[in-house]
Amino acid sequence: MPELPEVETVRTGLAPVMEGQKIASTDVNRPDLRWPFPDRMADRLTGAIVLALRRRSKYILADMDTGETLLIHLGMSGRMLISGHTVGDFHHAHPAPAKHDHVVLHLGQGARITFNDPRRFGAMDLMPTAGADDHWLMRDLGPEPFSNAFNEPYLVERLNGRNTPIKSALLDQRIVAGLGNIYVCEVLHRAGIHPARKAGRISATRVAGLVPLVRQVLQEAIAAGGSSLRDYRQADGALGYFQHGFAVYDREGQPCQHAGCPSVIERIVQSGRSSFFCPTCQR
Repeated sequence: MPELPEVETVRTGLAPVMEGQKIASTDVNRPDLRWPFPDRMADRLTGAIVLALRRRSKYILADMDTGETLLIHLGMSGRMLISGHTVGDFHHAHPAPAKHDHVVLHLGQGARITFNDPRRFGAMDLMPTAGADDHWLMRDLGPEPFSNAFNEPYLVERLNGRNTPIKSALLDQRIVAGLGNIYVCEVLHRAGIHPARKAGRISATRVAGLVPLVRQVLQEAIAAGGSSLRDYRQADGALGYFQHGFAVYDREGQPCQHAGCPSVIERIVQSGRSSFFCPTCQR
């Protein structure tokens, strides 16, 4: 599932095409994805002007002049693809309709935004912009990793006394929003913390040190266009390439990249998810 860097990369790609543009028409080609689409979604989107695109956790939010916000969740395999628009020196012509093109936004200047989702774990919803933070998918989310609210004292307080593994704690969207399996593995490797260590038994100094590392890893991933492992593509169809710089994720059996470390990367399963780590560098 796309994590914060992938969603932010998609949002950044969509923004110059969508912001300030009118949605001339909307094709909704099925009644649902992971959940049913909202009532009259095509009618409510058609004619609206997109004022701004923003991100909250792993959701893209399109604020419109109608007073509503379109929520987009990419799910496991969702893609937001741009066509009919020139990006740099390249013009992306409209492709032939594809089997899994579930929602298509035809913009006034001729561009097309297609939500393609083969596995149909993605979602779209409409909500009042003024109450977007109270939407059931977002009301319990923790602070954004790049926000002032996500700071060292906050994380120390939230993890104090917790008996859950640190990996699970950092994946808890109520503690920090947007982190997923890939980037938590990478953060914990940089911090030298074993993913199974109980969060409440890690010193306050080491917990505080996670805050800048979270931001560092996410910033590097965003700069690389995210990580393309299976289905993820940027809005222009390009692959991300942060996966080429993974230190531990998906590297089971390969040598640890720390100088002088004799170990190979190991994998354990925590709550149904693979955790990758170095048994020597992470304790």
